[in-house]
Amino acid sequence: MHRVVVLALDGVYPFELGMPGRIFGAADGRYEVITCSVDGRPVTTSADFAVAVRHGPEVLRTADSVVIPAFTPERASPRLEPRTAAALAQIRPGTRLMSICTGAFVLAAAGLLDERPATTHWMLAGQFQRWFPAVRLDPDVLFVDDGDILTSAGAASGVDLCLHVLRKDHGSDLANQVARKCVVPPWRDGGQAQYIERPVPDAAGLSTSVTRHWILDNLHVPLGLADLAGHARMSRRTFTRKFREETGASPGQWITRQRVLLARELLESTDLSVDQVAGRAGFATAASLRQHLHAAIGVAPLAYRRTFQAADESGPAED
Repeated sequence: MHRVVVLALDGVYPFELGMPGRIFGAADGRYEVITCSVDGRPVTTSADFAVAVRHGPEVLRTADSVVIPAFTPERASPRLEPRTAAALAQIRPGTRLMSICTGAFVLAAAGLLDERPATTHWMLAGQFQRWFPAVRLDPDVLFVDDGDILTSAGAASGVDLCLHVLRKDHGSDLANQVARKCVVPPWRDGGQAQYIERPVPDAAGLSTSVTRHWILDNLHVPLGLADLAGHARMSRRTFTRKFREETGASPGQWITRQRVLLARELLESTDLSVDQVAGRAGFATAASLRQHLHAAIGVAPLAYRRTFQAADESGPAED
């Protein structure tokens, strides 16, 4: 059984502290999740209660994965506290390390993220980059998988990270089942950019909102940048800039995500063939649908349908 050890630090957010246990604990006994502190004593939280843990830092030696959940930003520091440094020293080489939100500050302060890609909450990106310039921070994504070290953005992105790890370890079927048990989406499209505060619209009132609604009604037909800009009555350059400001993605990226979402809905709710689903969702071929669906959620169309439909598929197995 894969042992996940959650290292709770003072100021921990209860929501994030419970994520590993909730997600990995729902995976049909594949994981054991235990919680420790740097000294085995109760840990203060961001709420009006403390958390009593059963273990001290010695259990970190037994971990296959270690998760450092988020704590209040005022407790972040460019240097590790001695007790935290001593606790991290217990972790065996090769152990998978995961952080949620401000947990990345601990990994960075330990020098574990130097010259590596990582992320943290977008509101803390500036401070993080000032303190840890050697880290290749990407503040626009929900999580970063760099092999043995994985970091996630704020709050609920920890759920995305845990589901991603579960998917890597045991495949999409189990990850999707766990997501359904926990009543969360098995995969969220987009990144932190969609949550970053945007300035108020300019005086001209230019927006791509109406065109985005039009796109959703016409996903089944080819949509070029000239068509989109013409519908919005903007130049291509202005449309592309405004679109990215408002959605955090390019028009092409956003349309592909919407087509994948539509294809998933059709696979879940209809008996249309893969070719028919591809056509209705705006993919030129079934092969294109397979490619984009696999890139988004790591699974082929018929395997996805089997996961979400009770009826058995009678057609041939899909590669």
